[in-house]
Amino acid sequence: MAVIKDIDESQAPLLDHLIELRARLVRCVLALVVAFGVCLYFADPILGFLIQPLKNAFPNGQGQLIFTKLYEVFFVELKVALFAGFCLSFPIIANQLWAFIAPGLYAREKRAFLPFLLATPVLFLMGASLAYYVVMPTAFKWFLGFQGTAGGLEIQALPTANEYLGLVMQFILAFGMSFLLPVLLLLLHRAGIVTRAQLVAARRYVIVLVVALAAVITPPDPGSQLLLAIPLLLLFEGSLVLMRLTERRRKAEAAQPEEPQSAS
Repeated sequence: MAVIKDIDESQAPLLDHLIELRARLVRCVLALVVAFGVCLYFADPILGFLIQPLKNAFPNGQGQLIFTKLYEVFFVELKVALFAGFCLSFPIIANQLWAFIAPGLYAREKRAFLPFLLATPVLFLMGASLAYYVVMPTAFKWFLGFQGTAGGLEIQALPTANEYLGLVMQFILAFGMSFLLPVLLLLLHRAGIVTRAQLVAARRYVIVLVVALAAVITPPDPGSQLLLAIPLLLLFEGSLVLMRLTERRRKAEAAQPEEPQSAS
């Protein structure tokens, strides 16, 4: 089992730290540029993947995306490539940031921070998957339900490629970032900023805040708002359970008698 070393004892001057930070930022940018180039080459398949929820919401053979500006689709593909490239290069970016921060942490701080670093992409992916596979198909079918006739004129949905991509990114980012709530709460708890008792006492306010947040960051249909609010409340309750387990472990460690020191 690898031993996590304690804080580095080097006395490197500030200039060396700035040079190291610049080198790691350059690596992050290079990783993003390479990932962007790869995703730009596969922009059409990626865009096709993102279009599937809308295509499935339309009746067979009736769905379409339009563009009202000649250059619109080109910039849509650039946005798709940049968005997918950032997701693809995030592990490398996170690794470089961790490699820069870790030498300044004590061993116990490294052990405490590593689970949160590993949980962040997993929770984000869970939120993004919920948005793509559950929320977006439900919301798009609800939106398309407004098609019909009014005053003798036909009302037809003709979404543009740019607007659709913006809506998809809003869904994915909103759900992905919202699913990081346990990471934020557990970090605040570990830092001693909030306690479990305080969060339990504020549960009713948290419920109101979560419902309001879901109403703000999701489209106005009630289905998508509930599909975000309910998982967030479950994640909040799960965070309270983890806090209770952490506090019990701390009490058990504090209650253990110290081993007597052997005589030299």
